[in-house]
Amino acid sequence: MSPLVLLLAVHLGPIAPGAPARQPQLAANGSSVGVAFGAGNAIYYSASPDGGSTFSAPVKVAEAGSLMLGRHRGPRIAAMGNSIVITAVMGPPVAAGLHVPARSPGGDLVSWHSTDGGKTWSDGALVNDVPAAANEGLHALGSDGHGKIFAAWLDKRSGHGTRLYGASSTNGITWSKNVLIYESPDGTICECCHPSVGIDSKGQIVVMWRNALGGNRDLYLARSADGVKFSKAEKLGTGSWKLNACPMDGGGIAISGDRIVTAWRREHDLFLASPGGAETRLGSGMDVGIAGDARGVYAIWSSPSGIQAATAGKAPVTLAASGAFPTIVALADGRVLAAWEEDGKISIQPVR
Repeated sequence: MSPLVLLLAVHLGPIAPGAPARQPQLAANGSSVGVAFGAGNAIYYSASPDGGSTFSAPVKVAEAGSLMLGRHRGPRIAAMGNSIVITAVMGPPVAAGLHVPARSPGGDLVSWHSTDGGKTWSDGALVNDVPAAANEGLHALGSDGHGKIFAAWLDKRSGHGTRLYGASSTNGITWSKNVLIYESPDGTICECCHPSVGIDSKGQIVVMWRNALGGNRDLYLARSADGVKFSKAEKLGTGSWKLNACPMDGGGIAISGDRIVTAWRREHDLFLASPGGAETRLGSGMDVGIAGDARGVYAIWSSPSGIQAATAGKAPVTLAASGAFPTIVALADGRVLAAWEEDGKISIQPVR
């Protein structure tokens, strides 16, 4: 595979003084790309019809009394056909017509749907079916691109430790009954690391999270054909991270052809791993993001020298000398697009 090639960046924001643009997430459908991000207590969306060369002025999706942002909290986005779905964890009062139960203190996972390229958005819809169950603010959203959507989040409905829950949708407006994906026999999964969701070409849902088991904070994965029953949890990699703390760094999942590839952090190093296989060291750093297509896997992360990106097996390149919380997406035509926080703006840059 050819090495990454650096191209000109696009910048979005800041939205307003004191409201830096934060926590970008990318989704692509053909040559159309969308980016969702937070600023203050509002969610914004910007679209590119030309594979990331230009982006529209950001449109406000929704605003609430509080929006979960920072350390991988913030909105998630999925594209499917002509539709776009955005999810976020927000506190009341939630705008755009959503009626949160009065007993809820906030911390609900909410979804919005657009069918006109992100110009207008639906009212918000609750995803969690127990009020405030998602109040840790850490969640993931995945789509097969055709009408199968799955959300997963850290859930505290039991009042005794953190569990992993999920729900399915076909439109981002109505959601299934919540399902328990995993609960640790030690009483809680890692309390502050975001989960990840991928859906493969056969419609299999794959969910990854950081566990808290036997004193270790390792990454685990479970699969489901229907979004209701999940397989036994599978540990990723052969090593372990003995840690009595939360690194607040959950990694990501990519689908490359028929292969599931995960990326995650252990101590100061980042690794790639497929289920059942040993991990391969990617580099040093944190906050790794990953994307994949039939051509291969692409990773991006933060390091002391800046934002780094690489194709597996290739030497990483520096995209920016500063920045944080990068994300990456592969386009159907072979291009790869990255985004990250930088000086109150969202920087978006094609890297191939």
